[in-house]
Amino acid sequence: MREIGAVRGRRPRPRARRHARLTTMAAARVAAAFVVVFMLAAAAPGAVAQPAANGTAALGGAIEVSDVSAADTATSTSASAANPDEIRNWYNDPFFALSNAPGACPQPLGPRMTKAEADDDAHYRVERGTTCWLAHKCAKPNSYLYDADIAKAIRETFKGDTSLVGTSLWITVQRRFVYAEGCAPAGFDRAALERRLEAIPDVDKVFVRLRADPQALPPYKTLPPVR
Repeated sequence: MREIGAVRGRRPRPRARRHARLTTMAAARVAAAFVVVFMLAAAAPGAVAQPAANGTAALGGAIEVSDVSAADTATSTSASAANPDEIRNWYNDPFFALSNAPGACPQPLGPRMTKAEADDDAHYRVERGTTCWLAHKCAKPNSYLYDADIAKAIRETFKGDTSLVGTSLWITVQRRFVYAEGCAPAGFDRAALERRLEAIPDVDKVFVRLRADPQALPPYKTLPPVR
């Protein structure tokens, strides 16, 4: 009886094992959250280089990013404090012209916003960015970490593509979502564009918003008029 009791005494308790697993999972999630907060803090509004304001590019164009020195950053930060209505791509989300046909086409607002809007969006970016990883749908701890590679793949896929002739398209990539906005002739195959963008590795969703009638309002947000 003593031997049997000793053996039973050495068996691990199921509740203890479950508690250990839950503790480990909770610790991993907390660690991931700290990593994400650190990364977003490093990319806080006003600390990143921005795409060129005009957003123009040749067919299959590249992201246009200005060189920002420490002095330029300090000047920009000071100007932002003086002008709360300044519109910028504060989080440096990929935003570029994929094609640029002659003719007027309202430029999309894309990821640009005011400083107040960027500050208000900070918490939601952390929450949205980590949801994918917590749901075990992303290998990276933040879905925004995929965006630069997705943008690069889009540029390479459509470089010199004749199917875009006659269009003026801008691409925005945010947390694996791709937005194609701009102008295209009525006969342009929007469904084909959507399918090709969806085939890009790691893309989650695609939204195609194009204007065909030059007299119609664009089906996307545009830059506000200069005051």
